[in-house]
Amino acid sequence: MKIVHITAGAGGRLCGTCLHDNTLVKALRSRGGDAILVPAYVPTTTDEENVAERKVVMGGVNVWLQEHVPLFRQTPAFVDRPLDSRALLEWLSGRTGGAKAADLGPLTVSTLEGERGRQRKEVAKLADWLARDVRPDVVHLSNALLMGLARSIRRATRARIVSSLSGEDVFLDAIPEPHHSRISELLRERAADVDQFVAFNCAFAAAMSQRLAVSRDRIAVIPHGLDLAAFPSEQPDLVSRRRARGGRLMIGFLARGCPEKGLDQLVRALPLVASRHDVEVIAAGATIEAERDYLASCHALARDLGVADRFRWLGQIDRAAKLDLFQSIDVFTLPTPRPEAKGLSAIEALAAGVPVVASNHGAFPELLDAEQAGLLHAPGDPADLARALTAILADESLAASLGCHGHMLARTRHAADQMAAAPGSPERERRVAGWRV
Repeated sequence: MKIVHITAGAGGRLCGTCLHDNTLVKALRSRGGDAILVPAYVPTTTDEENVAERKVVMGGVNVWLQEHVPLFRQTPAFVDRPLDSRALLEWLSGRTGGAKAADLGPLTVSTLEGERGRQRKEVAKLADWLARDVRPDVVHLSNALLMGLARSIRRATRARIVSSLSGEDVFLDAIPEPHHSRISELLRERAADVDQFVAFNCAFAAAMSQRLAVSRDRIAVIPHGLDLAAFPSEQPDLVSRRRARGGRLMIGFLARGCPEKGLDQLVRALPLVASRHDVEVIAAGATIEAERDYLASCHALARDLGVADRFRWLGQIDRAAKLDLFQSIDVFTLPTPRPEAKGLSAIEALAAGVPVVASNHGAFPELLDAEQAGLLHAPGDPADLARALTAILADESLAASLGCHGHMLARTRHAADQMAAAPGSPERERRVAGWRV
């Protein structure tokens, strides 16, 4: 069975969707599956071996030009082809971080309109390429915002269509009217073109079932999986590690530097924790131009609260530096003020054997296994965040117990091979849904 994963690139920054899809395709191939990963808009970025195809479909330059310049909706292939150059897309993708969701309403409407939208030429090119050169049995879209492609792909290839649900709500809720309502209508319309949806946890499956107006049984839940080879096979001795370091305790944070990931919440909690412990925050994550003001405000807040010397922002880091971060901290936190759809970095912390503190909503109650792998705090409440962090920092045995359970959980629930083989995955959903491919 030929499986094609189409995933939206992230413009040179690491994102959970690119990491997830890259890991999934690698795991499918390791099981003998015939799977390819195809970037859309711009190339993908990962912190491990990137298995994506060199070809980029729905090239970002052509998509933008067709949205804003009517002439380019009619240009022939020889004009479009240089604009889909991978080198050009890589160069431009690192320079387009100023775009905000609030400004992308018209483009989102048009891409969801698919074969009726301003990018219909690009949609047709993609469908024709898949039908002629690839001939997939299953096409997996990395998020619901790509559902405008589904109808044309199905007509051209007769492939079954799977769509992941991976945090689209944050983007959608930032788009103002009248486009927000139109996008909601189109999402519900285009959901009919998808054979199976996949969410990473029950909470987001329930939320998107309502948003898309689809029955819950159309959404399979398959936890995110990791390539665990680089993570410790045995639970690390957190007590010995803490004592060997001596003195200052370390809190880790790994996520995009943006309000929805809650970095400012952690900064506000830091003075409260520092009143009880000698503690420091090591934070890292992707930075784009549109979010630099937010990051600057977090640094300013740390100065105003007198904890600037206890707060380090590393920016985007590579895989080796990420693993070093997990090995150097006593507790990891992701205090998202709104429900989280994935929680990928929290899963990585579990795999590293580190206890986690996270908001009591979205993915985290499931990820932390009813607080057996970490502690939950009231969302948007820095004082309660400080309470949970302090509880772990003050109790070595509690930290060790939580870390041990999280480490076991990562290996029994979040291995990449399990993700690829899980009932409901693109590899086996055909049996669950009665597919014949």
